[in-house]
Amino acid sequence: MTSQTDVQNAAAPGAAAPQTTSAGHPHYGRITTTGQGDPALAAGLQKVLDGRWADARRMTREAMTPDMLNPIGVSMEEHRSHVLDQMRRLADSGMPGLGFRTEDGGTGDTGGALTSFEMLGHLDLSLMVKAGVQWGLFGGAIANLGDDETRKKYLPGVMSLDLMGCFAMTELGGGSDVQNLETTATFDTETGEFVVHSPTPSSEKWYIGNAARDGSMAAVFAQLITHAENGEELRHGVHCLLVPIRDEDGNDLPGVTTTDHGHKGGLLGVDNGKIMFDHVRVPREALLDRFGAVDASGEYSSPIDSVGGRFFTMLGTLIRGRVSVGAAAGAAARTSLALAVRYSLVRRQFDHPETGKGIPLLEYREHQRRLMPRVARAYAYACAQNAIVAELHEFEKNPDAFDAERRREMESHAAGIKATVTGFANDTIIEARLACGGAGYMSENLLTEMRKDCDVFSTFEGDNVVLTQLVAKELLGAYAAEFGDMDQRETVAFALTTAVDVVQEKARASTLWQKLIDTVTDREHTDLLDRGNQLELLVDREEHLLETVARRLRKAQGEDGSAAFKVFNSAQDHMLQAGRAHMDSWVFARFAEAVDACEDPEAKKVLGTLCDLYVLDIVDRDKGWFLEHNRLTTERTKAATAAHNRLCTKLAGKARTLVDAFAIPEFVFDVPMLTDGGVDAPLETTSAAGERG
Repeated sequence: MTSQTDVQNAAAPGAAAPQTTSAGHPHYGRITTTGQGDPALAAGLQKVLDGRWADARRMTREAMTPDMLNPIGVSMEEHRSHVLDQMRRLADSGMPGLGFRTEDGGTGDTGGALTSFEMLGHLDLSLMVKAGVQWGLFGGAIANLGDDETRKKYLPGVMSLDLMGCFAMTELGGGSDVQNLETTATFDTETGEFVVHSPTPSSEKWYIGNAARDGSMAAVFAQLITHAENGEELRHGVHCLLVPIRDEDGNDLPGVTTTDHGHKGGLLGVDNGKIMFDHVRVPREALLDRFGAVDASGEYSSPIDSVGGRFFTMLGTLIRGRVSVGAAAGAAARTSLALAVRYSLVRRQFDHPETGKGIPLLEYREHQRRLMPRVARAYAYACAQNAIVAELHEFEKNPDAFDAERRREMESHAAGIKATVTGFANDTIIEARLACGGAGYMSENLLTEMRKDCDVFSTFEGDNVVLTQLVAKELLGAYAAEFGDMDQRETVAFALTTAVDVVQEKARASTLWQKLIDTVTDREHTDLLDRGNQLELLVDREEHLLETVARRLRKAQGEDGSAAFKVFNSAQDHMLQAGRAHMDSWVFARFAEAVDACEDPEAKKVLGTLCDLYVLDIVDRDKGWFLEHNRLTTERTKAATAAHNRLCTKLAGKARTLVDAFAIPEFVFDVPMLTDGGVDAPLETTSAAGERG
């Protein structure tokens, strides 16, 4: 945490903005740096960021080489071939086996697998996505939904790349409405086969990785249909089946039509395509039947009675994809920040009035404001990502230890962190590009390629708006497994029974809450740099938003479906705000826990300052809400802005160290904007602000 001197100077109610400038100049704050970081401090910070799976990160870093970088300027086919070659290297390294159980030929280290795939986000997001499709989604569907015989039959080939697969869920007409997919899988009792069919043009599978070129089998999500003895059609909801789509020569199998999506806005190394099925027959054993089976007579059975409950339970076993996407996006954001920070330390703009020498970009207040809060958020999200990876690892090791409530919370946070971090990554890569001026626009400097590749991360594995709404729904209704069967009117009814106190009850039940509240030194809540006050401020905002959106939904009590939908729809923006507020406070709690656990005193001090800036940045971006709802006075928001600026300047003095702690391979920075003109040239700048930093 920041010192009390800083609190008094920058955060006291009514305090004026401090003049942290050089030579009395009003527009920028001087920093102290030589263009190089502090290796010892960077190592201490890296230990926190690397977290529990530091060994997996180390091994992956050692295996990362320059030829794994995004191959700038090649054709789409060349990029696809390049990525496939790198996939073979990963397969030979044994890394894919981390994510599969020992009985399936792997090592059962879910956390290690997710961490290793995250690291690929520093190099080429196409490689990360294709690896995720093959081993995370396709392999994960078989591992988590298939029986012992199916896993033994297919998973060795999945890990070795002898069997390349697709995860065929999304349809042209369905988008995020996965529960209402149109593709059908109808059981034929006479032949003992399922007939997989695309009944409408809108049921065509779209955006499917590996479908355009390399995949030979697809994990197809379809509406499972059987028939009663009297011929009545019985629908059992969405299930997954393994459907071969190509022969050994790469030709479409009978009844299967694949189409190459061609050139996309990014991720050109991934062969996305479309798939249509025309009454394709597969054996009964093709059904991945962990949560729903059909016997030889056509009788359906499932351990879960509710169609909605079964659907959400099935998808819950596949949340690795969301966790991986958020993690890789976070890695890309950190890379973009490291590039921008390094550039800001060597690029000079306009001469200093006293020295006559050019002023480094990072000495300017606005440049500090555009980069340093994002560095703080990158640290916060990395700690939160480590937390959700650890929870998913524990769940896959011992699912029985997770009751329904804990499991729903984990799935909700996996959705929320994916939406939060991918949105942050897209905004951050754009800001990093702008912060590097014309140099940032050159493909050779990587940022524009990262921007294109990361764009779709806000869309796939769940659209960010839909996922944030899911977080809010979980908060609103205790979100029972049967929630999937609810329409808008039933959602409203659930909200009527919501105990808004659940937010603080959960927070206050944690060791963190009591520990932080016990350390509050300012009982009048005027110190925004007091960790306990920060926690209460964020949780109070979450509580208020949840309570007021529940109150709005109560207006639909007793209304018909149409009226209930109108109320629900009119409150959607409010729900999304509640979901985002929850993720802000959840991420803060995970960051604060990581700070508290840090054993290196100097690293802990810097992490505390980063945590302060994380909170002050939330206040700065949402000060309208805090003012409108009388949570902060005008004087306190002004003080928060002053403290925000002060911490930006303070942390700018350690900017190189902060991004060095990301431990991105040095070859990533071998780009013209950092090598032309001397990246190691010392910056002869000094200031009181920098010395305090």
